[in-house]
Order: sequence, then structure tokens, then C-alpha cells
Amino acid sequence: MYIVSLNKKISTAILKKHLGNSNMTDTDVLYPEFSVCMSVYKNDNANDFLAALRSISIKQTVKPQKIILVVDGPISEAIDKVISSFATEFENLQVIRLKENKGNAIARQTAINEVQTPWFAIMDSDDIAQSDRFEKQLSFIISNPSCDAVGGQIKEFIGTTDNIVGKRAVPLADEDVKKYMKSRCPMNFMTVMLRREQVENVGGVVDWYYEEDYYLWIRMALAGCTFANLPDTLVNVRVGKDMYQRRGGWRYFKSERKIQRFMLKNKLIGLPRYCYNVLGRFVVQVLMTNRMRSFVFQKLFRQ
Repeated sequence: MYIVSLNKKISTAILKKHLGNSNMTDTDVLYPEFSVCMSVYKNDNANDFLAALRSISIKQTVKPQKIILVVDGPISEAIDKVISSFATEFENLQVIRLKENKGNAIARQTAINEVQTPWFAIMDSDDIAQSDRFEKQLSFIISNPSCDAVGGQIKEFIGTTDNIVGKRAVPLADEDVKKYMKSRCPMNFMTVMLRREQVENVGGVVDWYYEEDYYLWIRMALAGCTFANLPDTLVNVRVGKDMYQRRGGWRYFKSERKIQRFMLKNKLIGLPRYCYNVLGRFVVQVLMTNRMRSFVFQKLFRQ
């Protein structure tokens, strides 16, 4: 479905770049409809949450038809006030409240269940989207109609977006994304825009300790879906000093090992790759101290 409304017309410059048509006018093609799925819970910071909401709505060059917000259990009064005030800024806000905290995966899927548009985007409650994020993604989708999931690069910051501490670069083309998938998660979840039908076909987002996004990409790949990442930074991601600590420990390792077993069982990887992946994760996630793990992530896994 395509729509006609103010600020939904595609940027002529972006389309000329993607489609190679220098004679195109800004009335030739229109954007597909899309929603944004987000969840919030009690430990989120109210000010950061408001900044995230505004970054995907009033500050976007192309605005979503709807923002679907899942309140994952009881929240603070400050967060509740943000939701109420934001509803006056962006009228197409749908709020779903869960009585108990169910966790990120279930909250995401609860929002996805409400999506009516052909496409939907994922956003975290404390990150900052670039103002042209959706414009770039929708332009790519129109010029690449076989694509089912398009993401982009992220910059990680602490405190303010001026304090960039890292960048997670992911591969661009479908073939490279699927090759990278055999070793590591190939998409930055908080940047993706997804074709709703394909996500539904593979069963949606399934709860998997810190790996629900990786598990989704694997199932979509097995179903023959097509991936892409833009070379642009689409989202500035807020990180804490404890981020590397959370990427370690037996529980995290067991979750990753289970993912590798799933890929092995479904013949996405062979036994040598499985052994290599599991051994590497055991060293980084179990044997290393938090300080060593931080060094490895910053020097090897980040730019």
C-alpha cells in the first residue's frame, strides 16, 4: 500500500541516487506505509525515552503512520508523564500496557502483533534515530522491492551523542549479510525496517536470552528472505559502562551456543565453523575478565 500525504513524498535526490534516474520528479513515487514498534520499562530514563520518541516522530523527515508502544510492566510516574505529554505531540500513538514485566522479546512481539502496515521499524527506548533514517530506508525499499529487511550502521555513545565510544559496522549486501551471519549477528536490531508478512511467516520475535534478533535473522534466512544494510549510521545507540559485563557469563554463553547448534542443525554452518564459533565465545564470554572482554570488543568488534 502506498500513501499520499505531506512529507511522505520521496526525496528526489535520494531516489535519483538509488534508482539512477536523473529525470525523476518528486511526485513520481510515494512511500510505503510503516509503523514503529517500541517498548519501555521501569528502569528506563524518562528524558532519554522522550528524546527517543521525538527522534522517530516529529524530528523525522518521513513520519510513521503509527508508533506502537508497549509498556512492559509497572513504570515510574516520570515515564508515565512522558507518554501522556508525547500523545499530544504525536496523535497516532498506540499504547499497550502489560501488567507484568515480560522482557524485551515478548514486549517487541506484542507490538508487532498490532502492526497493520506492510512495513514496521524497530526502535529502542533510549536511542536516537537520525532524522532521515526512515527516508533512507524507504527509498532503498522502493528501489529494491525484493528486500525483506533493511538496517544500517550504529554509533555507540555514553551520555551525549557527542561522546561516541564506538561504531558497529555490519555488511551491506544480502550475500555478505548471510555470510557474516555464520559468525556473528549481521544486523543492528534497533535500526531495522522489516516486511511484516515475512516476520509473521517465520513466527515473529521469539524470547531467546539476548539473542532474539540473531534467531530471527537465521529463521528469515532459512525461509529465503533478502537482507540489506545501508552504509549510513541510522541510529545513535546509548550504551553504559557495564555493556561488556552483560555480554559475558555462563548464561550468555549457553544462549550463544544454542544459537550455533540451531545453525548447525539447519546446515547454515558445518561442524568446523560450529566448533570455532563456540570455542571463541567460550574464551570471550566465560574465561575473560570484564576488562579483557571490554578491550576485545572495542579493538576487534567495534570501529
